[in-house]
Amino acid sequence: MRMIDFSPLAGSWIGFDRTFDLLQNAMLGNRMDDAGPPYNIMRTGEDSYRIALAVAGFQPSDLSITVEPERLIVEGARPESVSGEYLHRGISAQPFQRRFALAEHVVVKDAWMDTGLLMIDLIRDVPEEAKPRRIPITSNDQLLLADRRAA
Repeated sequence: MRMIDFSPLAGSWIGFDRTFDLLQNAMLGNRMDDAGPPYNIMRTGEDSYRIALAVAGFQPSDLSITVEPERLIVEGARPESVSGEYLHRGISAQPFQRRFALAEHVVVKDAWMDTGLLMIDLIRDVPEEAKPRRIPITSNDQLLLADRRAA
């Protein structure tokens, strides 16, 4: 597969090194973990999302959700219970770990189980100081006038 050169963007995009690395890894087909359960990611509002993981057979006590800076990790491990002989075993009992990269200011709001699905709600919560703001521009004349008034 062909690599994309992001260097022309580097001159005007400041602080996007991690984003470029993520894009490069995605281009190489570097999926973080294909062994975990299937999942859906839905947009539920302008700044809200929901992840639904199919975790049939798992109890809430068998699952853990960990949030790290810009990363969500969902792990599952259930105790092995052999109460009979399996003729076919299509429901995985293997432990798993699923990782999701989170954008800046995305936080986990809630998590619950419903009909074999683990639901995780996320919201983008941008603090006021990180939101766009206008910067007033003063002229030299205004600065001189302010200095004269202060004197």
